Amino acid sequence: MAIHIRRRELLAALGGAPAWPLMAHAQPALPVIGFLHGASSDGLAPYLAAFRQGLQDAGYVEGHNVAVEYDWAEGQYDRLPALVADLINRQVVVIVAIADPSALAAKAATATIPIVFFSGSDPVKLGLVADLNRPGGNVTGVSILSFTLLMKQLELICELVPTAPTIAFLANPNNSNTIGRTREMQEIARAVGRQLQVVTAATEADLEPAFAAAQRHAGALVIPPDPFFTSHRKQLVELSARHAIPTSYPWRESAAAGGLMSYGANLVDVYRLVGIYTGRILKGEKPADLPVQQAVKVELIINMKTAKTLGLTIPLPLLGRADEVIE
Repeated sequence: MAIHIRRRELLAALGGAPAWPLMAHAQPALPVIGFLHGASSDGLAPYLAAFRQGLQDAGYVEGHNVAVEYDWAEGQYDRLPALVADLINRQVVVIVAIADPSALAAKAATATIPIVFFSGSDPVKLGLVADLNRPGGNVTGVSILSFTLLMKQLELICELVPTAPTIAFLANPNNSNTIGRTREMQEIARAVGRQLQVVTAATEADLEPAFAAAQRHAGALVIPPDPFFTSHRKQLVELSARHAIPTSYPWRESAAAGGLMSYGANLVDVYRLVGIYTGRILKGEKPADLPVQQAVKVELIINMKTAKTLGLTIPLPLLGRADEVIE
């Protein structure tokens, strides 16, 4: 004979606590990574995908066993301290700080929460770590010697445009590295017999006037790595084409999108390494024990179609050194 038990009687038999099945299935809160960037997310999709791939290589999948809170300064680096404070208030377990302004802001804000940076400078000189092999403290990450690469950018554009007596240099006055970097670039330009014309841009509205000034005063342009410039890669390539000025970029993606040439580290690889280190820290390793990694994959990309549009002949020795030639 079938036994029928009314729902009210069943709940009474269970002590009147209908919520217990929900409690049994409650999931623990995921650890949260705070991702801090000085620019905006525009144009960074391939790099963010590489960061997530690095996390996955270390055993973490966003939304599955880890969460990521993204904060963007939109090129306004003075906002970074407040953004870091917000991440700390949200009790993130690791802070990922992309580029020097973010890394410095994060280090100034906490000596306890682990920080994984991507730096374009010498992290020791910048004060991020005590030693590359033994970082000490709560900070480690990935470094590219961007100034060394920037020197090479200048040399390569001089080789490509040998008749240009003046080379323009795009500088972001909001970046704390700009003064020292510009001074050193001027010295290098003099050493190779060129003048350096500095043009500045800190906002999107500044870019058009900067390129117009470069076109008036120089025969070529060098763009350094900077978070603000990185997130405006597409616009920079369009402005170079509109003003018909031979331009050297630090990112492969710019040459692939129609820029004349690029020389620099592979940022996809850099972001993946940052993701791997972040995952290792989530597993319990300490930043003090993780040596700062040096990104060693450097690429020279030349866009032949753009060179022809500009009426430039690429020297054969330069073509021979290129890692990729885009026809």
